[in-house]
Amino acid sequence: MRPTTLFLAAALTALAASPAAAEIKRIGAETSPIASAVVVPAGYDMIYVSGITPPVTNEGAPEGTPREFGDTKTQTIGVLNRIKDILEGQGASMGDVVMMRVLLVGDPAKDGVMDFAGMMEGYRQFFANAEQPNRPARITSQVSALVAPGMMVEIEVQAAVKPD
Repeated sequence: MRPTTLFLAAALTALAASPAAAEIKRIGAETSPIASAVVVPAGYDMIYVSGITPPVTNEGAPEGTPREFGDTKTQTIGVLNRIKDILEGQGASMGDVVMMRVLLVGDPAKDGVMDFAGMMEGYRQFFANAEQPNRPARITSQVSALVAPGMMVEIEVQAAVKPD
């Protein structure tokens, strides 16, 4: 064997034996509700959840209006509950989420500006709290529209689960 191959084999063996290497590492300030980065070591199963939109929360509201789906906070909670159900169906939890992409439409009640504070109120019910302290890496962007009028929130996540 070449020296490089021996070194690489020894490094991989040491890495595999290291208990810290087997854990997900979340980088960033502990006081932040999101991680600056998340490192998922080899051996984890990845779950990719497509962009999920909010459920109808007010059946009597005019179709295609924000009132049909609720405000940004309500929509965020509805979307995250749907994601939670999907993850639990795969044996995972919200604590396994390592990456999140949040798309927000401008709120007509806020002059067309995204309601970041409302989204964060909903988000904090699922992440970076005493019950569920894990924080995913995340991006939040304002978009011009989603799949249906009145929808102001769409969220996609990736989760990493350590196999049994």
